[in-house]
Amino acid sequence: MTKKYKVSILGDGGWGTALAILNARRENEVMLWSAFHDYVQVLEETRENKKFLPDVKIPPQVQMTSDIGEAVKFADLVVLAIPSLYLRNVLFKLKEFDLKNKVLVSVAKGIELKTLTRPSEIIRSVLGNVDLAVLSGPSHAEEVARDLPTVVVVGSDNPKISQIVQEAFRDTFFRVYVQNDVTGIELGGVLKNVIALGAGISDGLGFGANAKAALLTRGLLEMVRLGAKMGANPNTFFGLAGLGDLITTCISPYGRNLYVGREIGKGRKLKEILGKMEMVAEGVETARCAYALAEKYQLHAPIITEIYKMLYEDKDPRQAIVDLMTREAHEEMKQY
Repeated sequence: MTKKYKVSILGDGGWGTALAILNARRENEVMLWSAFHDYVQVLEETRENKKFLPDVKIPPQVQMTSDIGEAVKFADLVVLAIPSLYLRNVLFKLKEFDLKNKVLVSVAKGIELKTLTRPSEIIRSVLGNVDLAVLSGPSHAEEVARDLPTVVVVGSDNPKISQIVQEAFRDTFFRVYVQNDVTGIELGGVLKNVIALGAGISDGLGFGANAKAALLTRGLLEMVRLGAKMGANPNTFFGLAGLGDLITTCISPYGRNLYVGREIGKGRKLKEILGKMEMVAEGVETARCAYALAEKYQLHAPIITEIYKMLYEDKDPRQAIVDLMTREAHEEMKQY
């Protein structure tokens, strides 16, 4: 008999809503927390997250709340589906509650610009030595919510915690693998968003499959090299959290970072694009962080550098491509 869990999802974005739907489908008891009381009422009345996950019905067994204390007390597993930009503020609220015997699951994909720290590092810095796992992989919310087959990976410093999350989340359409490289899992989910911006720029410029394949391949190599400098296992980047997520983000019609990149490639300015978006494109902030990390670790990362310059120094995308293509020639493979 499959064990049932009580799961609270903190965050009413598309991914948080999809995870609530997934847990309801698996017959876990589930509660979805939103920071906005008025929006909770809308969700309860319509059973649809029209802002972040339209045209998908939220099952009646998904409970809703704007009381974060209620959500924490309810759960065995507390899922942090908060954009990295707002994660620390939510964590300070969690400090008020007893987290003993609760498993925290981070699904955030970002880096904090001020500290250049990953979500799990932020969580530890605020909450201390909690039971923590990170979950990532090629998993667009729109597909998970519609029962389309999805495969992800969960990692923790404690194998028992990984196994709990694996058991709590997996079902017929959602397969979960486990491993212990938390650093690699998080960096894969973060850095692929930067490369997705580049893939979108390539599309916006009207380039073809050759250009995108080259960008993904060389971009993945930059992800591997930076990850290795930061203590990740290079092999992780060739798995679900790296290559898998990178492919999905660079080809899916749902990709927010891909969309932003395409619009930049078409000649629009970043501020204008973001001003009309409801959802967060994590890669925009991450591009600044990735550029800063490459400088910190003295890593040559030409793709990350050119994407940063296009976003934040208003560099012409066609000139960026010319500069990438005409760099000094060298061997394809070098040691990490």
